Amino acid sequence: MITLRNVYKNCNLCHRNCNVNRYVTKGKCGASNKLRIAKASLHYWEEPFLSQKNGSGTIFFSYCSLKCIYCQNRKISALGIGKDITIKRFSDICLELQRKKANNINLVTPTHYVPSIIKGIKKARENGLRIPIVYNTSSYENVETLKELEGIVDIYLPDMKYYNEEFGIKYSNVDNYFSIAKENIKEMYRQVGKPIFSKEGLLLKGVVVRVLLLPEQVEDAKKIVKYLYDTYKDNIYISIMNQYTPLCNFKKYQNLNRKVTEEEYDELVNYAYDIGVRNAFIQEGETQDESFIPDFNLEGV
Repeated sequence: MITLRNVYKNCNLCHRNCNVNRYVTKGKCGASNKLRIAKASLHYWEEPFLSQKNGSGTIFFSYCSLKCIYCQNRKISALGIGKDITIKRFSDICLELQRKKANNINLVTPTHYVPSIIKGIKKARENGLRIPIVYNTSSYENVETLKELEGIVDIYLPDMKYYNEEFGIKYSNVDNYFSIAKENIKEMYRQVGKPIFSKEGLLLKGVVVRVLLLPEQVEDAKKIVKYLYDTYKDNIYISIMNQYTPLCNFKKYQNLNRKVTEEEYDELVNYAYDIGVRNAFIQEGETQDESFIPDFNLEGV
C-alpha cells in the first residue's frame, strides 16, 4: 500500500526509481514531499467529451518525471513554477471546481504526487465530490503506482509518445519509454475498461490515449497508432494531436525547430482511418499557436 511515509521517504512512484527521501532532497522530477500546483481552472480545449461547454476542471501540478526537451509546459515541468499547498487545500480545490460546474477533475502531470492525491480525492469525496477524476499523464509511472489508483481514477488520459526507444533517449532521456508506457496503459485499461458516457455525451469512464505528432516522426506515430488499434480496437479512444509548438532553438535536433506540416498530420490521420480506427479525435485550426499554452499564474490555487 502506498503511503506518504513509505513512498516519499524512498520514492519510486515513476520508473526513474530515484529512491530518494523527498522530505530531505528532491528526486529527478524536481519535487519535494509537498504538493505544488501552478493553476486550477476550467479548461475548454481538452477532447470534446471531456470539456464540452462547462469545461474540464484542470489542476496543473508543478514538476514532471519525464521532462521532454520540447515540453510546452516547461515553466512548471522543469522550472517548477507553482505554490506549495496542503492536502486539505487540494481537496478544497477539487470541490471548488465542481461548484463551478466542471465536468471532471483533470489531474495534469500528477505522477510524483500520487499518495497526496489519493488522500485528497478521498477527503473531497467524503465532502461531496461526485464528478469523474481524470488522470492526465506522460505514462512513465511504475505499474505499482497505478494499481493504487484503482477506484480513485475514472478516466485515464495517458500519452504514448514514442514507439522507437531511440526517440525516448533523444527527447526524454529514458531508454525504455515504449515498454513502460505499454504496460501502464494495459493496467489503466484493466481498471476502467471500455468507455462509458453520460446521456449528455460526457465521458464518465475509459481510456483516451494521446499521440502527439512531432516533426519528421510520422512513421513512429503510425506504429503507435497501429499498436493501440491492434491491441484495443475501439475499446479506447485515440487522440491524434498536431499541436506541437517549438518554443526554443534546438541545435542538436533541427526537426524540433518547426511545427508539424499539414501534409505530415494528414498522412497520420489518413493512416489511422485506413487501418480501421474510428474512435479517435483529430485537431483542426491554430492549435500550434503559443496562445494555447496555459498561463501559469496560480489561478485557483
